[in-house]
Amino acid sequence: MSLGGHAFPALPERLPVDVFDSHCHLDLVDTPVDEQLASARAAGIARIVTIGVDLPTSVLAADTATEFDHVHAGVAIHPNDTTGVTDAVLADIAALAARPEVVAVGETGLDYYRDWAPKDDQHRSFRAHIDIAKRSGKALVIHDREAHDDVLRLLEEEGAPDKVVFHCFSGDAEMAEVCAARGYVMSFAGNVTFKNAEPLREALRVAPLDLVLVETDAPFLTPIPHRGKPNASYLIPHTVRFMAEVKGVDLEELCTAITATGDRVFGPW
Repeated sequence: MSLGGHAFPALPERLPVDVFDSHCHLDLVDTPVDEQLASARAAGIARIVTIGVDLPTSVLAADTATEFDHVHAGVAIHPNDTTGVTDAVLADIAALAARPEVVAVGETGLDYYRDWAPKDDQHRSFRAHIDIAKRSGKALVIHDREAHDDVLRLLEEEGAPDKVVFHCFSGDAEMAEVCAARGYVMSFAGNVTFKNAEPLREALRVAPLDLVLVETDAPFLTPIPHRGKPNASYLIPHTVRFMAEVKGVDLEELCTAITATGDRVFGPW
């Protein structure tokens, strides 16, 4: 496989128990979806949730999940793209969320790092997505970048859905404890392996095993030892093995727990 002229890393050792990629962008990986799925299966990645970030990519995610077995979809307007989002667009997202192949409303949330959209627009959109998740019964998948307090506050004000996932969890141990107390699931990406990510590792250590997921956010956040190279779902074993070491748990136990949490949050598949 290749991405932007650069070869993907070699296939890692297969996991002893299948897991799944809770968050990726199949449409952004410059490889046909069937090839991505084949390499993922070879590494022990049985299922993939592909995520939309605006209306066109949300439609694409849902259609991809319809076309391919073991692919499921999340639909939403990314917080960076919320300027000028109309009620009609949000209604279209709600209609997509009702489709059976769609298992999540997201990624939605708040992004104060890039600050590409006014906070008022981000807040309005996030509140609307919380409502869509509750009405559809689908998991709410949150993008939270340097906006922890407001994300938690808006969830409380609106009333959080039964199933909440913090995609690419970016908080510290204190944030993880708050999420755990509220039953929010924390999904860790390849950046947990980065040298400067000790706060993330501290969060992972305190996160309850039954509230932990793993993701790639592919084609972004490629884990060590391949940081800087293209990412894809088949590289999840590097992150899962690292996570097991950080938490001090058996690899098979972690894989089994991740799959059980995925079934609970995104099921029925």
